[in-house]
Amino acid sequence: MRIVGRFSNQLNWTIQDPASQRLTWYKPPLTVLVIKKVRDAAVLQPFIQLVKWLIQEKHMVVFVESSVLEEPLLKGHGAFLSIRDKLMSFKEGKDDLTDKIDFIACLGGDGTLLYASSLFQQSVPPVMAFHLGSLGFLTPFEFDNFQDQVTNVLEGHAALTLRSRLRCIIIRRDKEIKDANENNGMKSRRPNSTNLLVLNEVVIDRGPSPYLSNIDLFLDGRHITSVQGDGLIVSTPTGSTAYAVAAGASMIHPSVPAIMVTPICPHSLSFRPIVVPAGVELKISVSPDSRNTAWVSFDGRNRQELCHGDSLRVTTSIYPVPSICSQDQIADWFDSLAECLHWNVRKKQKHLDDYSSYTSSHSSSNDTLDSIDRVDNLDT
Repeated sequence: MRIVGRFSNQLNWTIQDPASQRLTWYKPPLTVLVIKKVRDAAVLQPFIQLVKWLIQEKHMVVFVESSVLEEPLLKGHGAFLSIRDKLMSFKEGKDDLTDKIDFIACLGGDGTLLYASSLFQQSVPPVMAFHLGSLGFLTPFEFDNFQDQVTNVLEGHAALTLRSRLRCIIIRRDKEIKDANENNGMKSRRPNSTNLLVLNEVVIDRGPSPYLSNIDLFLDGRHITSVQGDGLIVSTPTGSTAYAVAAGASMIHPSVPAIMVTPICPHSLSFRPIVVPAGVELKISVSPDSRNTAWVSFDGRNRQELCHGDSLRVTTSIYPVPSICSQDQIADWFDSLAECLHWNVRKKQKHLDDYSSYTSSHSSSNDTLDSIDRVDNLDT
């Protein structure tokens, strides 16, 4: 696209083709993190098959969550016991997986991909997600013939979707008071800090309060509006097909650089969802006149209260989630829309009969009537 204005030089805008995003290994992947859906017996056999194959056939180092090793159904499974001691384990929140994992395989539903994202608060390894859950919008791979599919990925024969994430930082009023007190030589309780990356959305709602949320929304320091309703959803394009679409938002392809702002049951007939550029900073805070506080959750986790004077800052992170495509960026997304959300599914309108056949049948019926009239005239 070329833009020409009053400038002395022409401005050129290059738009990247999504098909150009391909998986490239700079070195052969040696370590893999396998994440399975919890409390689902149907996933156990595929999990054992995949892990055993990765260890014995691909000679890879396999990491699993430590709680997986203690699952009763797995502990009693003979095929799993033969490989249990060869697995590496980690504990969420205690062990740092940064620079230890080359590749991630998810077995389950969309929640496994969200969990994988939460484990890596900086750079994320490529993620291959198998559809073994309920919805499967973010899990394009079927487990049948997994050997060939994983081999293609390990050899670099795959497309990528770079799914943007949101950096969410809560700035507590208590911290500002603490900093001021420390400057004056006074001690104060240190509040818990919150600095998280989310793949789907951050949700601000009224919590258990019966009153409307009254939330101020700022964009790059400028007050945009005050939200009066049940709350607000700030989502990525990936999250636009999650909670946001249920609240009336549009669906955005994950390759579009944008942030979506969607009100939850606003007490206004004109408050529609909006899309803002990915490069802006959003600030959300409880209005000074609000009758109650607000509550914040990050991809459905880490729920906490947002009090008067606190603020939530939201920006687009520089660390996306590289999601491996089963086909390509476009085909995978539209297949998910059709299969998971039944997008634009309706009975087709019936076609009209051919006009020529209608006129010929009409004329033949007239001929029949004319012949009947002639016979009647002869009888008289």
